[in-house]
Amino acid sequence: MSARWDIFCTVVDNYGDIGVTWRLARQLVAEQGVAVRLWVDEPAALLRLCPETDVAVPQQWLQGVEVCHWPQDGQVMEPGDVVIEAFACHLPAAFIAAMAARAQKPLWLNLEYLSAEDWVGGCHGLPSPQAGGLQKFFFFPGFTAEAGGLLREADLLARRQAFQAEPQARQAFLAGLGVPLVSGARLISLFTYENPGLASWLEVLAAASVPTQLLVPQGRILGDVQAWLGEQGLQPGDSRQRGNLQIHLLPFVRQEDYDLLLWSCDFNAVRGEDSFVRAQWAGRPLLWHIYEQDEQAHWDKLEAFLTLYRHGLSAPADAALGSLWRAWNAGEDMAERWLAVQNVWPELLAHSERWCLQQASRPDLAAALAQFYRNWLSCAA
Repeated sequence: MSARWDIFCTVVDNYGDIGVTWRLARQLVAEQGVAVRLWVDEPAALLRLCPETDVAVPQQWLQGVEVCHWPQDGQVMEPGDVVIEAFACHLPAAFIAAMAARAQKPLWLNLEYLSAEDWVGGCHGLPSPQAGGLQKFFFFPGFTAEAGGLLREADLLARRQAFQAEPQARQAFLAGLGVPLVSGARLISLFTYENPGLASWLEVLAAASVPTQLLVPQGRILGDVQAWLGEQGLQPGDSRQRGNLQIHLLPFVRQEDYDLLLWSCDFNAVRGEDSFVRAQWAGRPLLWHIYEQDEQAHWDKLEAFLTLYRHGLSAPADAALGSLWRAWNAGEDMAERWLAVQNVWPELLAHSERWCLQQASRPDLAAALAQFYRNWLSCAA
């Protein structure tokens, strides 16, 4: 497909928006053969995900993607054949005017936030007439055949399965992060928002008969970890032991290494959207800390996903998983909920892999976007 795509991303208060758009841009270039220009309003956020980023230059090429600072007022731009505004960000007025001025209008897509809610399938792909003869289409990622799929590179599962089948690969990767493996220990990654329920979870892990290594990349939960330890100023590379719990502070790693971290762990606590999806591809039990929304709207999204995800579980596993997720997102005591999950652990582990393979049986998000463009071209011809 010979086409030029523009993707616009505004960074809100975390790395989810830039994480999704950066991953999507690279995959479109690598697997769909299109030229992609990624417009970012805060290039410094991309620096954490891609250390090669030069935040001082207005335009650069990174892994085949043309990365540009958000357009300035009066900047002359030639829109591509496809324009994606990610997560309802607002395109510059001058850029919209340039889109309308094209003889062949571009395909304008509003890439929405991920949701498992029932209404998503009915809204996916719907057009919205705009001024200047333009149309905007709503494109929803999702977990059912009626939605637009999830970000997944073509070889992702094969690479993950090969990595997990080779214990030495995990050992070498973690050693590179300064984490020596403890014999018989379970590994848990923790990358979430602040949570008052963390202390109760850490207490039960420290008191458990099985050793746990908790891997904590730099992020917002670090303050709660330090509060529980009674210390401040912990840095990547530091580790602390409390009872049978060993806590390792990790640096904020690039996306490729974060995948390896998820694949290395037995359980992954994740947040937002990007890490949430990547944890599902890891094929391991997970805990999702959803981004809070006004008027508690995030609870509907959480319950909608839980309804889909728990399908096929036994009654005890269904109840244990649902109780754990709800308690975590409410900031409640985790001790009894975590112990209940241990009682159904083998079932949750098998279920995680089944869910992963089920989702992988559908077209991925980048492929679905490319197919939507091809269909749109056919209808416009």
